[in-house]
Amino acid sequence: MFRRLALTAAASAAASLAVLAAAPLAAYAEPLPSAPLPQMPPPAPDGDRLTVTVSDAGDGLDGTYELECHPQGGSHPDAEGACERLDRGTGWGEDPFAPVEPKGMCTMQYGGPATARVTGTWAGRPVDATYERGDGCEIARWDAMVPVLPGLGS
Repeated sequence: MFRRLALTAAASAAASLAVLAAAPLAAYAEPLPSAPLPQMPPPAPDGDRLTVTVSDAGDGLDGTYELECHPQGGSHPDAEGACERLDRGTGWGEDPFAPVEPKGMCTMQYGGPATARVTGTWAGRPVDATYERGDGCEIARWDAMVPVLPGLGS
């Protein structure tokens, strides 16, 4: 009698376990709604292309220059150096065009009225960055982009 009771209990437990094990699978049997894939900008057809516009820099440095990299070209006065500078600043988690950190500690010095704007495509991403020299952080950001931007000294 005890043996029959033990076998019945074991069979009942096995059947219950099978039902419970199958239950989660049934819950996932319906397909999940699919999210649309993120839209990535198309790669530049012949490499990276930027337009650099400099104003109020003085000494004949003002103007608009085209910079092409990979392969190098355009009207930029130092295309090779500018492309090398941008390549060094481009990597995983790095953006050579990143703005100054908000609420950062910056020296209160004025670097002059020069401004610049860089637009176009770099590393397959759109670029629209502005530069000025209104405090120590902005001056350092500008200087870090030389020779993409003209060297003005600190």
